[in-house]
Amino acid sequence: MAVRFPSRPTLLALCCSVAFAAHAAEDAVDLSAIDVTAQKTEEQTPLPPEFAGGQVARGGQLGILGNKDIMDVPFTMTSYTSKLIEDQQAEDVGDVLMNDASVRQAYGYGNNSQLFVIRGLTLNGDDISYNGLYGVLPRQILSTDALERVEVFKGPNSFLNGVSPTGTGLGGAVNLVSKRASDTPIRRYTQDISSDGRVGEHLDIGQRFGEDNRFGARVNLSQREGETAIDDQDQRSKLFVAGLDYRGDRFRVSTDFGYQKQRINHSRNSVQLGSGLTRIPSAPDASKNYGQDWSYTETEDTFAMMRGEYDLNDNWTAYVAGGGKHTRETGFYATPTLTNASTGAATVGGSIIPHDEDNISLLAGLNGKFQTGPVSHQVAIGAAEIWTRQESAFEFYNGNGGVTNIYHPTALSKPTNAWFTGGDLGDLSVTGRTNNRSVAISDTFGFFDDTVLLTAGLRRQELIVKGYSYEGGTLASYTGDRNASYDESITTPVYGIVYKPWDSVSFYANRIEGLAQGPTPAATASNSNTTFAPGRTKQIEAGVKFDGETYGATFGVFRIEKPTDGYVNSSNLFVAEGDQINKGVELNLFGEPVDGLRLMAGATRIFTEVRNTNDATTEGKDAVGVPTFTMNASVDWDVPGLEGVALNARMLRTGGQYADAKNTLTLPTWNRFDAGARYKFKVSQKDVTLRMNVENITDKNYWASAYGGYLTQGEPRLVKFSGTVDF
Repeated sequence: MAVRFPSRPTLLALCCSVAFAAHAAEDAVDLSAIDVTAQKTEEQTPLPPEFAGGQVARGGQLGILGNKDIMDVPFTMTSYTSKLIEDQQAEDVGDVLMNDASVRQAYGYGNNSQLFVIRGLTLNGDDISYNGLYGVLPRQILSTDALERVEVFKGPNSFLNGVSPTGTGLGGAVNLVSKRASDTPIRRYTQDISSDGRVGEHLDIGQRFGEDNRFGARVNLSQREGETAIDDQDQRSKLFVAGLDYRGDRFRVSTDFGYQKQRINHSRNSVQLGSGLTRIPSAPDASKNYGQDWSYTETEDTFAMMRGEYDLNDNWTAYVAGGGKHTRETGFYATPTLTNASTGAATVGGSIIPHDEDNISLLAGLNGKFQTGPVSHQVAIGAAEIWTRQESAFEFYNGNGGVTNIYHPTALSKPTNAWFTGGDLGDLSVTGRTNNRSVAISDTFGFFDDTVLLTAGLRRQELIVKGYSYEGGTLASYTGDRNASYDESITTPVYGIVYKPWDSVSFYANRIEGLAQGPTPAATASNSNTTFAPGRTKQIEAGVKFDGETYGATFGVFRIEKPTDGYVNSSNLFVAEGDQINKGVELNLFGEPVDGLRLMAGATRIFTEVRNTNDATTEGKDAVGVPTFTMNASVDWDVPGLEGVALNARMLRTGGQYADAKNTLTLPTWNRFDAGARYKFKVSQKDVTLRMNVENITDKNYWASAYGGYLTQGEPRLVKFSGTVDF
């Protein structure tokens, strides 16, 4: 029987009641058998400090647990800083995540939305959180111009963050931290230009004011426009984000208001694999554009959030956060379907799929510390809820017989004869409503002066999904009525342990789960109205972490078991059978082991297998789009004798991966090399920094990913120049 949750006001009132009850009971409880001592709660507003060199932080936001040092938690995460973003001229979140050996990038179907593969499982841009809150960020491509940190959590994370809006992120999560005004005023202007003529401007202004600098304001305004490194493809982007905050003795509040618009014309996206292929073709020239000049994608997002924290006493802090966004997505997409791997022949149709989305997201909670005799406790209580409303329509075109070639593209006329339609492109109808809500509680027990930390917790989650048919279109069944309903509840636990024999070493282990809506049968399946339970993704992980003060390292082994997406069998019955098993080993190094020499390096080896599918053609095969290994190594070096001059270099290496479930099509191993330089000096007592970065120095032609059975090509050589002045 499904567990029903209280209403939203009741849910938030419950959290507040617990918080104030703890406050009121501070002096009323007398435990003669248990020694309870007061301890100051860790402030949640200040970010964890950085390792020497400033590229990677010592910790980050772990959902309900708050900001934590990586040495004190039984999980693996990496937090990349704004300094790294600036030094590498990383324009979007994908550029930043390129530094992580556990992450690789692909594209979504039809458009240029960024799709990340973490530990062999996908993360959509819809499921990236913002200051710990889901559902408020722009879709598709996320600019870094207003970001202070990009935090990557490795592994399933349903307990920490709740179910993500679209159910991805089962192999890892990403949280973005917005910039805040610092005690030192910021007046910074950056001008950039790429080798193909794309020009950008970025203004960053921050100031604290009032008594004790309690009020702060940070504004980031940027735009870029021009041709990309891909032939005849141009991109325009605009971003405005204002962050306001107040920090009092007990009360803290912060707000973010943002607007982002992105457009890509003559877009080159992924390549769909046609039936009957016996091999993967060699990748075309890296700058070759096999898209069509009439294709484009455009997204426009307005978003905002607010977070407040109040120290009830020296032990307990209550918090509440809320936000929302409105998304408008349009485009005319033209994905080539490969028909001949030897010649590169392909067909091109077309599609228009406008999409509007409105989200509202809330969370509230309570964090505290207390002591019972020799045992310390770190308690976390929280509740979260997300509402999503989706509107859409579509038209699919047969391409007027369009035939092209990925090596020698043909310019085709824009198709006009739609063969399949749904809804009204000018008046979108509601196609989906989602409501995910949950409550969670955990306690981290500390033994032997906190050299042993044992974490245990539960999150009870309810997923409510309603689907609606398109109103009008090719099919008579498109009436706009509700055609699907999904309401399931489930509890996801977490267990973890940390053992710190020395201050610089932590051994850890965890057992944590991910959660996603159960699969939905196709409309043509005989059991199309069946509701499947939410799918659990389970991870077991163990490893060791080292903190050498100026540098750090982590080593871990993991096993992730995820249900497959299901399939329709020979009896036209949809069956949700089979599991994907990803087993891996990870090693990471970061920091400044030698003064003036900053390093980031990592390697991941993954063994993947699909089991219990009841399909002899896929049983025991490798999962699609999971590289056998990934390796990263980067160095950033202050040149001795040349004050202000630094050089950097990076190597990316990705092993082979299968592009089909039967493992007959495979992508080869690929390598990419980047390099750069910067020079920091003063002009009239103002700091000036000049930068140059070259991506894909050798202009390597390669397929970067085969996730989902679509080929994503690696980017061509690109040279970036920028100049920054603090005025």
